[in-house]
Amino acid sequence: MRLAVVGGGSTYTPELIDGFARLREALPLDELVLIDPAADRLELVGGLARRIFAKQGHPGRISWTDDLDAGVDGADAVLLQLRVGGQAARNQDETWPLECGCVGQETTGAGGLAKALRTVPVVLDIAERVRRRSPGAWIVDFTNPVGVVTRALLMHGHKAVGLCNVAIGFQRKFARLLGVSPQDVELDHVGLNHLTWERAVRVHGEDVLPALLAEHGDAVADDLRMPRSLLDRLGVVPSYYLRYYYQHDAVVRELRGKPSRAAEVAALEERLLGMYGDPALDEKPELLGRRGGAYYSEAAVALTAALLGDTGERQIVNTVNHGALPFLPDDAVIEVPAAVGADGPEALPVRPLEPLHAGLIAHVTAYEQLALEAALKGGRDRVFGALLAHPLIGQSDYADRLTDQLIAHNREHLSWA
Repeated sequence: MRLAVVGGGSTYTPELIDGFARLREALPLDELVLIDPAADRLELVGGLARRIFAKQGHPGRISWTDDLDAGVDGADAVLLQLRVGGQAARNQDETWPLECGCVGQETTGAGGLAKALRTVPVVLDIAERVRRRSPGAWIVDFTNPVGVVTRALLMHGHKAVGLCNVAIGFQRKFARLLGVSPQDVELDHVGLNHLTWERAVRVHGEDVLPALLAEHGDAVADDLRMPRSLLDRLGVVPSYYLRYYYQHDAVVRELRGKPSRAAEVAALEERLLGMYGDPALDEKPELLGRRGGAYYSEAAVALTAALLGDTGERQIVNTVNHGALPFLPDDAVIEVPAAVGADGPEALPVRPLEPLHAGLIAHVTAYEQLALEAALKGGRDRVFGALLAHPLIGQSDYADRLTDQLIAHNREHLSWA
């Protein structure tokens, strides 16, 4: 089995490597290819990756290259974890929207749109090259904004699935609080990427969410940085990203008063890359846990194994709607449990949603459709329309100002600008 990782020079990659090494029986790799244009980072990350495999006794071969076509040639699956523009572009996404009093964040709002505009054309070019060199390969997308990117891939006929670590993070957190194995916890997880709710937490078929909130609501609320009273009123567990909607103005004040997350990550990455260059390091460092992406490797292994092994296992993924949420277009991409096999994921039936959830999902889906059109076709009016449609913006004066700022900050990445 041959896998390729586009964006293999990321500081995330040792997390992925560790998962492949520990879970090799689930996903028996013969070769793993790391692909990245940054040759200096590849040398550091690739060297550590080899040492991790060697320490854990994995027989697979690890190689790396800056040649995308050679790297994906013959791959059974290609994982995408790239960041167009790097942390510098992310820093812009997180700062200039604040000037209008709007959330600055890399996956939602104006910053999320900027990332989509930079990313979708690049990902589609990569996918076309994968299709030419490895027409049967699955593309597993971890690149944000996952929902928009996955919809672009599916729209263009690629064998693609979107992946996020929010669901597996909740599963592991709830298992610890409940004192059970993660494999015993099943989530009723529904929504869009970075816009989801846990409506039930089942252990051996029994919904224990009410008891979980009653006994551990303070811990869950603290982790989400939301008021306990809000969780009690909702009766569900929203993802952390719902803070940007439920507490927008408070989050803006918070973000204005501290360095951007991109600045924090850039400093972490400098330290991590220094550690990766140590020839004595043969495991992922503890510091990597502060980088984000917890359990990404385990989710990636489980999903890839289900796709290539045709297991039909239940996985929480980003996939085409096909009527699972009847108030959305069939071609919308949703994040729900699905049965995953060789033909890809098939969304499992979803019980009806409360209007509080369905309304926001429908609103953001409309924005995502307009964002994708802007990413594919370009043009100031399309950017303006997407921003005006976003529930975190929604005012014409703000949308106008943000459109001009978005284009000014991203001109080098927008062929039409």
